[in-house]
Amino acid sequence: MISLLRTRSISTLQRLKSLPEQQRHRITLSRQLTTTSMPKKKLEETAQEAPAKKQRGLDAFIIKKTPEKKTEETNGGKEEEKEPTIVESTGTLFDHLKDPHWRAALADEVQKPYFKKLISQIEQEKKDGKEIFPPEEDIFAAMNLTPLKDVKVVIIGQDPYHDNNQAHGLSFSVRKGITVPPSLRNIYKELSTDIPDFKIPKSGDLTQWAERGVLLLNASLTVRAHEANSHSKYGWLTFTDAIIRIVNEKKSGVVFLLWGGFAQKKGANINRSKHAVIEAAHPSPLSVKKWWGCKCFSKTNKELEKFGEEPIDWTIRED
Repeated sequence: MISLLRTRSISTLQRLKSLPEQQRHRITLSRQLTTTSMPKKKLEETAQEAPAKKQRGLDAFIIKKTPEKKTEETNGGKEEEKEPTIVESTGTLFDHLKDPHWRAALADEVQKPYFKKLISQIEQEKKDGKEIFPPEEDIFAAMNLTPLKDVKVVIIGQDPYHDNNQAHGLSFSVRKGITVPPSLRNIYKELSTDIPDFKIPKSGDLTQWAERGVLLLNASLTVRAHEANSHSKYGWLTFTDAIIRIVNEKKSGVVFLLWGGFAQKKGANINRSKHAVIEAAHPSPLSVKKWWGCKCFSKTNKELEKFGEEPIDWTIRED
């Protein structure tokens, strides 16, 4: 009897093997109906799905790259960077922003009524013969020189310099050949005591910092000549809040340097769990006594190293 049962089992297995795979699954699962509490309908669905799942195999777990995405291996679990959406010409001052990542990130912002009004006011002043600083090709220099994907440090200023030939779109910075302003002189002095081998340069042009990943962002991006804060109520503060928000949300491991109460208030919503915030007094002569010894620059580099980033070279090389 035992021998006969074994012979029948072997014969059954042989017949099963000769059947198509999906039919084998159905027969096997139907026999389980008497020994399982799973409804018959569910078992039949499982029988249909099983061969397909087996065929997919590891394909179900492979993340395939698409042309729209550019993945980067980074430390600290940073999000992958996506290829920017192409933003067409607006026919306004915004077209001087050239970096495609910034243009894509700000595409919705520049469609808002406040920004359109802001641009309209500036263009009207130009028609009225008012002189506006910086020149329009330099209004977005901070973002053109420091693309969004390269931002490592953010230094927030307040208003562009409003005297002739000073402003060129970078906070605290002036063009080559222009006298170094008092706040920047104090920045240089602090650097000379904070960073080994730093030599105070004759130039106040901080373009080299911007090219190394330091976003030198003023809160207002334009000013009427010789009239401090003359455009601060036009809407720039809202726009630069959006820039800070974009860095805060899209990046991780960025160091924000907030000097003085104005910058600290503007950076109040920075996510300190994924970024570093270093606060200090403003380097202006009015508050310089509280500024001395802040060691912001060495602290910045230590934070960058914690994030797995290369430290900033604060040297200003002169020809």
